[in-house]
Amino acid sequence: MSSRESSPHLPGAAALAQVGRLSTLAWEVLCAIPRRPFQFREWIQQCWFFASVTILPTALVAIPFGAVIALQLGSLTAQIGAQSFTGAASALAIVQQASPLITALLVAGAGGSAVCADIGARKIREEIDAMEVLGVNPVQRLIVPRVLAAMVVSVLLNGLVSVVGVLGGYFFNVIMQGGTPGAYLASFNALAQLPDLYISEIKAVLYGFVAGVVAAYRGLNPAGGPKGVGDAVNQAVVITFLLLFLINVVLTAIYLRIVPPKAI
Repeated sequence: MSSRESSPHLPGAAALAQVGRLSTLAWEVLCAIPRRPFQFREWIQQCWFFASVTILPTALVAIPFGAVIALQLGSLTAQIGAQSFTGAASALAIVQQASPLITALLVAGAGGSAVCADIGARKIREEIDAMEVLGVNPVQRLIVPRVLAAMVVSVLLNGLVSVVGVLGGYFFNVIMQGGTPGAYLASFNALAQLPDLYISEIKAVLYGFVAGVVAAYRGLNPAGGPKGVGDAVNQAVVITFLLLFLINVVLTAIYLRIVPPKAI
């Protein structure tokens, strides 16, 4: 009996190996970003692709999301007699939490899945292997422009979601719940601060990076055949969602400990 057959695999070893390979790819992407030549045309095309498939769904999702937050918080603040703080609570919830997550979920679900399918198709057609034989780094040629495009579009869409969500929350709170426009805006101005926008954009950048790297990693490692590419796309979306929520918890906890709340 060989040593491989006699020694049982450690539980979770395969998962740890996947985490290690994913982290290695993320590091390779970071190292390849400043290298030349930079694929500028490919990056512009990927930015346009990400924007074209995510702008409309993001805006359509942001409106009901902001409405739900405004309606729920408006009902809650009315019960405790704090209607004047509805604007601040709903706007901060949208800017800090909802906007980056909505952006990342749509970037990962729409753009990331397409990136994973594209790279997976290149992999099973052995285009990636041919590039390596020719001395072309596939990470620098294919993955870096897509990851940077996901990051840039995530930042821009995050601003769009913040504006649309806050306007939607304002409309539903003032028009449907009879709130006061002046109180909605005054409470937001009293409690909001620039670091709230900073952490929102930082989250969007990290979410875009994670979505792009995970999509590229699963595309580079399909199980084999067209079915393997389809499974890789599903796995990329699920893994990205799990990582995004985990990163969101960590960043929010760090932000609340570092940045003091604004005094009224």
